[in-house]
Amino acid sequence: MIEIDFSFKDKLDQVIGGEMHSFCFQCGACVGDCPSARYSEKFNPRLIMLKTILGQYQELLTENSIIWECTNCYNCYERCPQDVRPVEVIVALKNMIAQKKQSPPKVQQMVDAVEKTGRTVIVTPTSQRIRNELGLKPVAELAMDELKEILA
Repeated sequence: MIEIDFSFKDKLDQVIGGEMHSFCFQCGACVGDCPSARYSEKFNPRLIMLKTILGQYQELLTENSIIWECTNCYNCYERCPQDVRPVEVIVALKNMIAQKKQSPPKVQQMVDAVEKTGRTVIVTPTSQRIRNELGLKPVAELAMDELKEILA
């Protein structure tokens, strides 16, 4: 017998992007052109959607969750005949993990970099030197006031 955790479904419905998960009818269109599913035997957006429908979230909301293998390519978004937007459901799940401060260390490093510099990577003197050698303009500093206001 399968028990459905409706409280989780309600929580996911409240997260931006998560509200469409209940409309998935498990056709599998999301898997057909998914690069992560192609290169990882464990990654299956259809199975992730099924787990959200059933409220089986325990293994989805962890630092080591399979959802971190999603490349956010949006192929599933384009293919879904129900407009469920599986990638947005996966991003909503990632946001739920981040709210619990349980993101993988590499993800947290990227978040820290964005908060500090406005970029996902730190611009180093070496990268500036290489840009100069290639005849590219230096990477300009960003005005962080607006970003800090948004993130506050």
